[in-house]
Amino acid sequence: MPRQSRIDAPGALHHIICRGIERRRLFEDDEDRDNFIKRLGGILSETETPCYAWALLPNHCHIPARTGVVPLSTVMRRLLTGYAVSFNRRHHRSGHLFQNRYKSILCQEDTYLLELVRYIHLNPLRAGLVADMKQLARFPYCGHSRIMGMVKSDFQDVDKVLGLFDDQRQRARRQYAQFVGKGVSEGHKPELVGGGLIRSVGGWHELSGLRRMKIHSKSDERVLGDSDFVETVLSSASEAMERRYRLKAEGYTFKSVAERVGEIFDMPNRDVMAPGKQPHRVKARSVLAYWAVQELCMSVTEVGLKLGLSQSAASRAVQLGRGIAEDSGLNLEIAKNA
Repeated sequence: MPRQSRIDAPGALHHIICRGIERRRLFEDDEDRDNFIKRLGGILSETETPCYAWALLPNHCHIPARTGVVPLSTVMRRLLTGYAVSFNRRHHRSGHLFQNRYKSILCQEDTYLLELVRYIHLNPLRAGLVADMKQLARFPYCGHSRIMGMVKSDFQDVDKVLGLFDDQRQRARRQYAQFVGKGVSEGHKPELVGGGLIRSVGGWHELSGLRRMKIHSKSDERVLGDSDFVETVLSSASEAMERRYRLKAEGYTFKSVAERVGEIFDMPNRDVMAPGKQPHRVKARSVLAYWAVQELCMSVTEVGLKLGLSQSAASRAVQLGRGIAEDSGLNLEIAKNA
């Protein structure tokens, strides 16, 4: 059975789980763990991908994060590929380090964000890496210590989590700590890692049919939420995929999108493609980068190669282009002379 495509969109909250191949260790020592955290923090900060919690276990890791302008697949590919290369070099090994694709479960934020944060931050305690909540509050390889203020990491959105408890920081920390502590006795929650749920029901039409018969599916294997949320997510994903197929069938390519951008900004195609710091050119190239990623499903790396930009510069261009396109109401498919 072919694997299902990932569901992703700007603003989507995901629970990401990465496992070592054949259950092997991903981290041999603190130097490995520090390397992973440094890479994670750098890539999340560079791509402006919000992260609310995380935990490193010996043979796997958990990261709940929200998709920004840069697709989550691009963020994770950079993180996992870079770490695997450095791990193999350091430990004189070759071959795959991670098990297949990372798992990504799109979650209904209002219902599951705090449950996810608590579940993930209790993993080191459940795994015996720390003895109690006091040690967990100082454990450097889990986001709990950042929320408790014992360790600092700029890439983790601590304020978002604390703000769900109280406006005053110290009260919020106390309430958060109590909330996490109450979860110690709750044990493993399979629904938060994609198990123990009604799995894929065969797509959007089948799911709609089940709901009409008052059968409420809590999730397919890629989505965690109530029935209305699942329906909305699958419908939106289906519409986005259909749009991309249609654009491809209609002959949209990077070149034709560049020509469309040239029409909008009244620039010859060669000027759109050529590097330069003039504000008008920067805006045009940024919109081109955004549409190439969003509409053509190109990777940020591919776009960077086309435009002669580094990966980080291409990421910034995509983010800038999104703001310009949305603020100005630009549309790829409406021709200049329409």
